Amino acid sequence: MSGYNFDTETAKDRLRSEVERGWRTLRVVWQDNGAKVGLSILAGFIFIGLFGPYLAPHHPIEDTLRQQGAIMRLHEPAAKAPLGTTSFGKDILSQFLAGARPTLIIGLFGGLGTGVLGFLVGLTSGYFGGRVDEVLMRMTDLTFALPLLPMSLVILSFVTPSVWLITLVLVIFLWKMPARVIRSEVMTVKERTFVKSARARGASHTRTMFLHVAPNVLGIGFLYTAYAVGWSIVAGASLAFLGFGDPTTTSWGRMLEQVFRAGAMRVAWWWVLPPAIGIAAVTTAVFLVGRAFEEIVNPELQTDQE
Repeated sequence: MSGYNFDTETAKDRLRSEVERGWRTLRVVWQDNGAKVGLSILAGFIFIGLFGPYLAPHHPIEDTLRQQGAIMRLHEPAAKAPLGTTSFGKDILSQFLAGARPTLIIGLFGGLGTGVLGFLVGLTSGYFGGRVDEVLMRMTDLTFALPLLPMSLVILSFVTPSVWLITLVLVIFLWKMPARVIRSEVMTVKERTFVKSARARGASHTRTMFLHVAPNVLGIGFLYTAYAVGWSIVAGASLAFLGFGDPTTTSWGRMLEQVFRAGAMRVAWWWVLPPAIGIAAVTTAVFLVGRAFEEIVNPELQTDQE
């Protein structure tokens, strides 16, 4: 047995099996028609977020469209402006394409940050229990007691909002839900025989927690990370609509704020629909993918539907 670490080899095998199961899960998710639609929409959203500013025919803020020397104010869709113009003669198509990037950053990094922080808090709390669990869960309860939008508005009132700061604020208030769920799952997994065997063989708490317990709750973690992307997009758009978005960028939420301030919500439908449909499409796509993934993580849902 010299030179052979049974615990290390077992952990590696378990991690390898979890990776293989992850790939199988992705293939099963792709077989779901709703997930296919959702993934296609998300792929398009990511493409626009990455390349939208380069595809925009005009600068979303600096360029003012004119026709026969006059500014095209609230001009309906036409050849020169396929999605129409704003009350200041700005091209809405350009704003829509450029506005996808801040929305993507807030949604993607807000979702990832929420998922990772919630996963680590839930994993640590559920595994150690005792005082560690007590402290972390009281922090979670405090976060549940603080409403997201009002507290975000208070924080952003004292600083200059930016895309990254807004993302950080959302992560601070959104991690609570995945933390609670992960904790419950970890408390069940840590009582299984293979976890107790790892500890009996001398595995450290860190090794046991990350190589034996964590892989068995990764599915729930990925699920809530996906949902957190949708939550972040909606929350970021809400903050921008209330006037607390990044003033240096154009986002879909800020487009809705501008059309509201211009008093054109009921008049300039071509100004309202692009950002509204964009936000609705992306959040729906995240839900469709998350729902398909949830049916795999929780097979009882499939049974209930049948």
